[in-house]
Amino acid sequence: MVWKRLGALVVFPLQMIYLVAKAAVGLVLPAKLRDLSRENVLITGGGRGIGRQLAREFAERGARRYGIVLWGRTEKCLKETTEEIRQMGTECHYFICDVGNREEVYQTAKAVREKVGDITILVNNAAVVHGKSLMDSDDDALLKSQHINTLGQFWTTKAFLPRMLELQNGHIVCLNSVLALSAIPGAIDYCTSKASAFAFMESLTLGLLDCPGVSATTVLPFHTSTEMFQGMRVRFPNLFPPLKPEMVARRTVEAVQLNQALLLLPWTMHILVILKSILPQAAMEEIHRFSGTYTCMNTFKGRT
Repeated sequence: MVWKRLGALVVFPLQMIYLVAKAAVGLVLPAKLRDLSRENVLITGGGRGIGRQLAREFAERGARRYGIVLWGRTEKCLKETTEEIRQMGTECHYFICDVGNREEVYQTAKAVREKVGDITILVNNAAVVHGKSLMDSDDDALLKSQHINTLGQFWTTKAFLPRMLELQNGHIVCLNSVLALSAIPGAIDYCTSKASAFAFMESLTLGLLDCPGVSATTVLPFHTSTEMFQGMRVRFPNLFPPLKPEMVARRTVEAVQLNQALLLLPWTMHILVILKSILPQAAMEEIHRFSGTYTCMNTFKGRT
């Protein structure tokens, strides 16, 4: 028993060195991308913004034969996106569904299986932001953010993951936000829900380690130029420009094809994570003031 434990202590650091080296090589050499031609993709919040671009990107990268399913609450946007994807030669369907409503999710998931078949890639993209401080926030609006941004992922994952496990083929994707790791004032509902969703995905990803063929990807982008966060302003927009939804979608689909568990956009967000782990709170507060994130939501007028 003693020798076995000593052996494990010797092997463990060697495993770490090997895995780090493997990851470093993967950054330099092109990796084999997952074939999407036989996948059924479902995107929540798929009618506009990043969701719409994700549908385009999946279609362009081969998810054509079996198709793409869009969920959302606004039929006009869903219908427009569906028509756009169909014009690209990809089978596409849309369903009206509020992911914050558990029973509605389960009923719509059943309808999807009956009409389209098994979903093998689930992209949890739907989200809302209230954009106010705690004391200025309406209670119902706070609950809405938690139901859609966090609990909605519980319900969609529970609806589709069991069949993925049976097929030994599936991928759960969470379009999260860097605000899950570094919150800002004026978006307390959004930051809280995204932090919860991040913990959900961390636990889920680890829980899938012994599930062959099924994995997960969490994407943490910086502020993206969509109508959702319209009006948000940082102090140095040329230094910290908002991301384009096309780029976020492209990198997200690439992460799925590479089976990448975590993606921060842009790469400089890794520096933020490191700074937050080593700097005192007072220093982080000064960074927020200097960068303008302390007051960036003062001009918020985005879609809630």
